[in-house]
Amino acid sequence: MTKTIWRKHILPFAVLVGLLGVGTVLGDYLLHRLNLVWIGRYLGIPGTLLIIGSLAYSLRKRKMISSGNPKSLLNMHEFSAWFGSLLVLIHAGVHFNAILPWLATVAMGINTISGLVGKLLLGRSREHVQAQRDHYQLRGLSRTEVEQAVFWDAVTLDAMTRWRKVHIPIFVAFAVLGLGHIISIFLFWGWI
Repeated sequence: MTKTIWRKHILPFAVLVGLLGVGTVLGDYLLHRLNLVWIGRYLGIPGTLLIIGSLAYSLRKRKMISSGNPKSLLNMHEFSAWFGSLLVLIHAGVHFNAILPWLATVAMGINTISGLVGKLLLGRSREHVQAQRDHYQLRGLSRTEVEQAVFWDAVTLDAMTRWRKVHIPIFVAFAVLGLGHIISIFLFWGWI
């Protein structure tokens, strides 16, 4: 069981976060090494567009849009948010020019990690509660007895499904800080 938890949940989380870090450092290094730092300046745009596109899943889930397969949209949400975050992190690089972009970057990083934790912990918890239900049913307990036996696990699972109540405010903070950064760029670059 411990090996399964490690292999199915902890390792994928560590790999995804590690790839985000390695990809950021490698991308920034290559841009500097190839004297293409100016490209990094613009990677925030496709990164932001990918993150915005990833919101289609949230809109579908809340029935604000009706098209699209929820499972496909979830996969797209996870990939687009991760890859968009990578592009934004490469865009941020290791440059300490202003506080607002760094606050937005930190909020985005926390939001990305929150999403990964929520996805992996929630999946693990659902599997555990279902395995417990199956175990008790195989032992011949009635439906009522099974529900009583898994009551606290089910309550915990229900509480964990509310992780979005933390994830969404973190996203809102990221969105406000990111929007502030974008507006300031438009002002400083004279695009407005």
